[in-house]
Amino acid sequence: MERVYIFIDSGNFYHLVLKKLKLHEVDFDFDRFAKFLANGRYIIADGKGYYVGTVREKGDGHESKTAMANQTKLFTELAKAGNWNIQTSKLRSRTERIKIDDRVNNFKEILKKGITEIEYNRSREKGIDVKIAVDLMGGSIDKQFDTAILVSSDTDLVPAIDWIRGRKLTRIEYVGFSIPFTSPITARDESTKPTQALISHTDIQRVLVESDIRPFIK
Repeated sequence: MERVYIFIDSGNFYHLVLKKLKLHEVDFDFDRFAKFLANGRYIIADGKGYYVGTVREKGDGHESKTAMANQTKLFTELAKAGNWNIQTSKLRSRTERIKIDDRVNNFKEILKKGITEIEYNRSREKGIDVKIAVDLMGGSIDKQFDTAILVSSDTDLVPAIDWIRGRKLTRIEYVGFSIPFTSPITARDESTKPTQALISHTDIQRVLVESDIRPFIK
């Protein structure tokens, strides 16, 4: 039977899929989703990889406490389901700014109030792509699996993928998404689309749409 390892880039999946559907990770059944991706193939021991940036509490903020509680709950559920390899990395925060112009809904009314830009804090994962690349390459070299199912559209993984495929160590199956979305802030089309670089650099390609995702919402 074909052996598979499933690599789920949690942050990438959240921004490309869950956020567009107004969901959080705790609202999604990752275990059933992994079995769906395997499609009857044998998932090796600890072969459901969940790669995620860990949430840190910021002062007395209710939002960060809720995020931490939700992440702890999700980790507990994955551990209970079994066969999950949870790899974490710290989230780094940075301040970003949006200039108020014609890309923003009702920008004239906002400008009349003297607001020319909006400042907000954004958290990003650091090192997750490295952890995925290391496990992807190490597992391929050791022949732990026949196919790596990659749920990530991070193009930083392309060099590792090319290295593996160039040596014919294992097959790489890319799982991309097509989710229509218009930003409520800028009114711009920010739809999720499969990444061409991952399509052209992998052996197998699957593109999932919203109707494929909905069955796994709790």
